[in-house]
Amino acid sequence: MLIVLALLVMAVTGEAEVCTGSDNCTIHNDPKDFCYSARIRSTVLQGLPFGGVPTVLALDFMCFLVLLCVFSVLRKVAFDYGRLALVSDADSRRQNQDYQRLDEQEYVASAMQTPADSRYERLTSVSSSVDFDQRDNGFCAWLTAIFRIKDDEIREKCGEDAVHYLSFQRHIIGLLVVVGVLSVGIVLPVNFSGNLLENNAYSFGRTTIANLKSGNNLLWLHTTFAFLYLLLTVYSMRRHTSKMHYKEDDLVKRTLFINGIAKYAEESQIKQHFEKAYENCVVLDARICYDVAKLMSLESERKKAERSKKFYTDLMAKEYIPTMINTKPCGHLCCCIIEGCEQEEAVNYYTKLEAKLKEEYRKEREKVNTKPLGMAFVTFQNEAMTSLILKDFNACQCQGCHCRREPKSSPFSSLLNTYNWTVTYAPDPQNVYWEHLSTGGLNWWLRCFIINCFLFLLLFFLTTPAIIISTMDKFNVTKPVEYLNNPIVTQFFPTLLLWCFSALLPTIVYYSAFFEAHWTRSGENRTTMHKCYTFLIFMVLLLPSLGLSSLDVFFRWLFDKKFLDEAKVRFECVFLPDNGAFFVNYVIASAFIGNAMDLLRIPYFLMYMIRLCLARSAAERRNVKKHQAYEFQFGAAYAWMMNVFTVVMTYSITCPIIVPFGLMYMLLKHLVDRYNMYYAYLPSKLDKKIHSGAVNQVVAAPILCLFWLLFFSTVRTGFVAPTSMFTFVVLIITIIICLSHVVFGHFKYLSAHNYKIEMDGVDNGRQPDSSPPVKSVQTYVAQVLQDPNTDETGSGEEEGQGMSQDEEGVNDGDFQSGEDSLIENEVHQ
Repeated sequence: MLIVLALLVMAVTGEAEVCTGSDNCTIHNDPKDFCYSARIRSTVLQGLPFGGVPTVLALDFMCFLVLLCVFSVLRKVAFDYGRLALVSDADSRRQNQDYQRLDEQEYVASAMQTPADSRYERLTSVSSSVDFDQRDNGFCAWLTAIFRIKDDEIREKCGEDAVHYLSFQRHIIGLLVVVGVLSVGIVLPVNFSGNLLENNAYSFGRTTIANLKSGNNLLWLHTTFAFLYLLLTVYSMRRHTSKMHYKEDDLVKRTLFINGIAKYAEESQIKQHFEKAYENCVVLDARICYDVAKLMSLESERKKAERSKKFYTDLMAKEYIPTMINTKPCGHLCCCIIEGCEQEEAVNYYTKLEAKLKEEYRKEREKVNTKPLGMAFVTFQNEAMTSLILKDFNACQCQGCHCRREPKSSPFSSLLNTYNWTVTYAPDPQNVYWEHLSTGGLNWWLRCFIINCFLFLLLFFLTTPAIIISTMDKFNVTKPVEYLNNPIVTQFFPTLLLWCFSALLPTIVYYSAFFEAHWTRSGENRTTMHKCYTFLIFMVLLLPSLGLSSLDVFFRWLFDKKFLDEAKVRFECVFLPDNGAFFVNYVIASAFIGNAMDLLRIPYFLMYMIRLCLARSAAERRNVKKHQAYEFQFGAAYAWMMNVFTVVMTYSITCPIIVPFGLMYMLLKHLVDRYNMYYAYLPSKLDKKIHSGAVNQVVAAPILCLFWLLFFSTVRTGFVAPTSMFTFVVLIITIIICLSHVVFGHFKYLSAHNYKIEMDGVDNGRQPDSSPPVKSVQTYVAQVLQDPNTDETGSGEEEGQGMSQDEEGVNDGDFQSGEDSLIENEVHQ
């Protein structure tokens, strides 16, 4: 927001050179050439009749149809790619009834091992090919299946977060419908009524605000509509949040996460501290966290070795022939036996590997209790007591000039180091990255600092696709495009490159958040959302609009005198007629090519193929096929969607024809996400902060629209013009309200009066109807520590794959029969 305010200052300082009077601010060739040369320094992005929008629309739509056909083919030939990747246990058992090779005894045994509560598990591509309701059978039947998926089914399979995400999209679609009607029905005819630009019905410039004279009273309509769009956005988001009843498990509401505990404190001491310090306090459970990162890795590798050994043991019992494998990476693809790539008997190899990993696991399991992390999850009897303790540890009490926390003490306070505790509500157990808890304190901050410094240096000089394309021009890569001088290439090529690079560069931002090793999935998604959104807005909207190629040039423009002298011509770049056409073409490319690529999920498919190639045997390929599903990345999805929405809203007044294409993008995005969530991704459990953070980002879109109108009015008529002053006042009031909301929202724990605690008699809260079951109390323990006999059992825990769910169980019986028919032909290859 401070950078945008700096832009506002630059616009005001450039007021002395603005166009006024009879010249009507005609856009001369000099600023136009300057903007284009600053953007790319080639003819690739120069203007064409109607900005090349019809040509780009036709090309992108044809590409969209081709990609849909490719996806339909992949679903059939590439391991049924893109079909049902996860179902609940009830669904998987229902599917397994269709397999004749799974006998009834094995089915009953697997059903008895299944816990009563519904959990999610990955399925192989083969087992997923039999959809229980036959809804998407056929080459293109999946298209109609998208429309038949109900929200209740999505809630059951994908979780509550998926429903909130889709509800958010529907409210954005409703908002764009209203904005589209107003922009196309009213603003577009008003822009077209001007005569400032060439008198050609097919000129794109006539549809923009640049076609109106500076003294035209119709410009008040644009300012009024920009303010109306802001009110509509706020109203739409309020409706969304009022319907977003975020349900948390009762266990989560009664559990606190405590950091900073004395390293070798005991769980019994933590319980006694709270029960003695707080009257009528009942602690149901206290769980100290341990460093389980290495233990989880060993357990994952051991499970894979165990499954591989079982596969070859069953194969040898069936065929009575030992199988030889190459134990090197990609050994399954190696067809020749040379020195260093000798083959080994499969059962013997995996038996030794399993025994080795079991021994390492046993040693590490014995050492885990000696590696506490100084953290604990403490579960209380009721929510009121939890809130009271949270307030006690977080609310400041001011005495004179000093503000400090004064939590209640007990005889164990000094032993537990309670004055250094950080107390927050505990996340859901499924939301915790147990293996990341060991990365904390100074190490985490140092790791985060190094990663983000590297990220900043990289993006500082390589921010936009413009600088990449200009570098390509230096090597004459785009010269053939120049010589063609064909609108099919000169308009389609740059917008396609903008989409490609805007898809590539944020991936770096996403992986930076992943390597920061956040403790929760919510924290990781929230960081990804904010970083990706900020970066995309700079890369796609702000810098290209101003004719700047990177943050390096942007900061030089802000603080260098020579660049300051060019402030006026920089802001004229925003309102070039073909500049709006460029963003219309970008939204079209995002709608058709971007959504089709989301459906294909090419990065996941490439990773899947690489993992298949690296497998050493058919059994390991089988393991890869079982675990090809990943969690849906809400943070990256919100950032991408909000980036396009912000571009649409920003240009909805100055270039109203962009709104219908933005609506098209949101409709296709909604359908693609419904399909992917239901059929392709694992469910994930997050908290409500990521959804509320997305709502805050939505409000930034109409604010940027007001900024764009302020820039236009300042450049055309000066800062003291009535339209400029009105827009400026509305903008300042909006920013103050938004900042106050964000700031006070963050500081709510600093006031002792922000908490509403319901007190019921002497018990300081309500008594639960019944004591929670033992299983729910023990959920705040890493899965690898929950089963004391885990090294002796064969019921597996899934290995983590990137963003995969680490703690889910896998029932091999669910996969065995479907996989046999596919893999038995691979064994002897």
